[in-house]
Amino acid sequence: MSIIMYTALVSNIAFFSQVLHARLPANLLTRLMGSWEEVLVSGKEGAQGVMIPTSGLAYYISPPRSLIELFTDPFHALFYIVFVLVTCALFSKTWIEVSGSAPRDVAKQLQNQQMVMKGHRDVAMITVLNRYIPTAAAFGGMCIGALTVMADFLGAIGSGTGILLAVTIIYQYYEMFLKEQQGLGDTYQFTE
Repeated sequence: MSIIMYTALVSNIAFFSQVLHARLPANLLTRLMGSWEEVLVSGKEGAQGVMIPTSGLAYYISPPRSLIELFTDPFHALFYIVFVLVTCALFSKTWIEVSGSAPRDVAKQLQNQQMVMKGHRDVAMITVLNRYIPTAAAFGGMCIGALTVMADFLGAIGSGTGILLAVTIIYQYYEMFLKEQQGLGDTYQFTE
């Protein structure tokens, strides 16, 4: 979920930056948000103009366009990597609070199931879970962010974020299919 929130954040920043650039190109806020340049890209229907960020926040949160750019503008690459990793980690920690996976929620679920942690009192369970769950969520978010960065740097078709979203959605459909098959008692089996 952190990658979806990251994508929404970056898309909104890019959108508002482009709108500001189109309306008020000389404004200080516009230059801080990002300046844009139209680049011709050849495709099936001839050359088409694509807007790319050239400066400001929109430039630094967008992935480098080539491997050469990693070496010609290392600050951009470093800023992008740190931004993706930190944003995904923070969104993951936020998501556990919102989704009902926070330490207090997990402790309540465990208590409702009559489960205890050996060597700990019931009131200490939240403290113990608080040591592990937020850290695991942040680390998981950083791992997802690292996969996105690697896919972007290696020049995957599309973006690293898009690939992760597609795989996640397909896997969720696969899990739903398996649950439905188990719920139906495997009555629909493939026969020859």
